[in-house]
Amino acid sequence: MSDAMGSTTAPLVELRGMRISFGGVQAVDGVSLALHGGEVVGLLGHNGAGKSTLIKMLSGAYRPDSGEIRIDGQPASIRSPRDARRYGIETIYQSLALAENLDASANLFLGRELRTAWGTLDDVAMEVETRAVMARLVPHFAGFKEPVRALSGGQRQAVAIARAIHFNARVLIMDEPTAALGPQETRQVGDLVVQLKKEGIGIFLISHDIHDVFDLADRVAVMKNGRLVGTAATRAVTKDEVLGMIILGTCPAGATPGPGTAVAERA
Repeated sequence: MSDAMGSTTAPLVELRGMRISFGGVQAVDGVSLALHGGEVVGLLGHNGAGKSTLIKMLSGAYRPDSGEIRIDGQPASIRSPRDARRYGIETIYQSLALAENLDASANLFLGRELRTAWGTLDDVAMEVETRAVMARLVPHFAGFKEPVRALSGGQRQAVAIARAIHFNARVLIMDEPTAALGPQETRQVGDLVVQLKKEGIGIFLISHDIHDVFDLADRVAVMKNGRLVGTAATRAVTKDEVLGMIILGTCPAGATPGPGTAVAERA
């Protein structure tokens, strides 16, 4: 696969001129953003900036008032989460939406259980497939028989991600994946992200933690008041410059400004 940053092929996902309003308030106003395979784009902004609303249009939770979503360069009709899943788009919410009393394989196949020729649950086949997908993500994972409530935060993230990629996710939306995790578990999630990138999966990473984003993302996209302030390769800007984008809504010289965004001079 070509390098995401240097590829001339169509983006894996392209959002074009996305707009949506609620009760007369423009929550997202003309935002365009692309994501390539094997790339992590960190989406930053204050609460109410519009980042979660933008991503919910991609995940099918909200229907945009206008704009276009393209997958592999082709227009995509995403009117529900089921539509999004058909395009290989999966969301890993902060809550993870796991069944706490069930083990990893039961969670992986929840609602999509494998059955034997006699119509009974095929627990053996589900465990074999779960072990195979977990081996890709967390080679030393051993908690297959444990209810997920007994797993660490990093292991729980791995189960939620495994469920998504087992069913052929190509785009992962990760909403605050390291919130409330300790340093070791945060590193585990970082390792998962690295592995997903190697497999060519594109990731939108929503986070309030700028350090988290700089550790994991190839590019940052900053929103403020429903608009895209700008995008930048993380290697091309400093954390202070990105903070300026978040707080002041201006772009440093190393970033690509969004429509109508002023470009700040480097000190």
